[in-house]
Amino acid sequence: MLMTLVASTGAPSQDRLQRATFAGGCFWCMETAFEQLEGVQTVVAGYTGGDKESPSYEEVSSGMTGHREAVQVTFDPTAIGYERLLEVFWRQIDPMDEGGQFVDRGSQYLSAIFYHSPQQRQLAEQSKTRLEVSGQYDGPIVTAILPAGPFYVAEEYHQDYHRKHPLRYELYRRNSGRDAVLKRSSARKVRPEGFVRPSDAQLRRRLTPLQYLVTRENGTEKAFDNGYWDNKKAGIYVDIISGEPLFSSQDKYDSGSGWPSFTRPLEPHNIIERLDRGHFMRRTEVRSRQADSHLGHVFDDGPPPTGRRYCLNSAALRFIPREDLEKEGYGEYQRLFD
Repeated sequence: MLMTLVASTGAPSQDRLQRATFAGGCFWCMETAFEQLEGVQTVVAGYTGGDKESPSYEEVSSGMTGHREAVQVTFDPTAIGYERLLEVFWRQIDPMDEGGQFVDRGSQYLSAIFYHSPQQRQLAEQSKTRLEVSGQYDGPIVTAILPAGPFYVAEEYHQDYHRKHPLRYELYRRNSGRDAVLKRSSARKVRPEGFVRPSDAQLRRRLTPLQYLVTRENGTEKAFDNGYWDNKKAGIYVDIISGEPLFSSQDKYDSGSGWPSFTRPLEPHNIIERLDRGHFMRRTEVRSRQADSHLGHVFDDGPPPTGRRYCLNSAALRFIPREDLEKEGYGEYQRLFD
């Protein structure tokens, strides 16, 4: 059977590899989302969640087995954290869809996270809670979080379908409505009506010279000499220009770098990552989506559970303390600190 192999740093020991299982509609489309991630070893399409042993595609499609189309991801947790996989998963689905996913209707297309350990369950539930309180969706999150059971590998025909039949896959994906729905959903979540980025002239008047240098000219402030590198208060960090929520104090840690560092974004959809080849280096730049502010860079040398280090400039951020969330208009995040 052909399985998707993804490059990772080093050769991980087999006994440290872990599995993650996700259902999000057609497994052809879910495979492609995970296989490109560094640290992922294999992505396999299959069936899980039902009672029948070794079901066929036709049996699962009948809706009588209780199984869902799913992908099982084998990953090296020292190279990529489970929370990173959760972030990618949420971006692939419509978590309010009670009938399936996109135009694929039926119980076999219902979304779900199948956890393999108590820690995975906790992280999955936390990620779902963050999504529910973020205000990104105007309805309940119906995606289930369930214990992982037997996973039955799908027929060879379904493995790496996008590679074997690229034209058919592109036609199917386009007609499925997946990308159109996700594009509308993303726009709704990250672009509140009414925000217009000020002109550069307006920003020069509004921002301090350092804030303008960082956000508009990709500058870097001094390490250990900036506003938030050692801030230990509870609250959230928003973009200095747009006010879009970016990071939470719950994910902040002391990296020793002298800049505020986080293991993950509070709102992944408000973050854009771009390749930065400046200064004769190859790095991943982090920008805010609405304001297009330069925030800093993200590295893969962070602590568990994500393994990422979002190294940011304080000058690009505004901190809102926990006690001020309601009056500042961010009351939906209060639950994170209760």
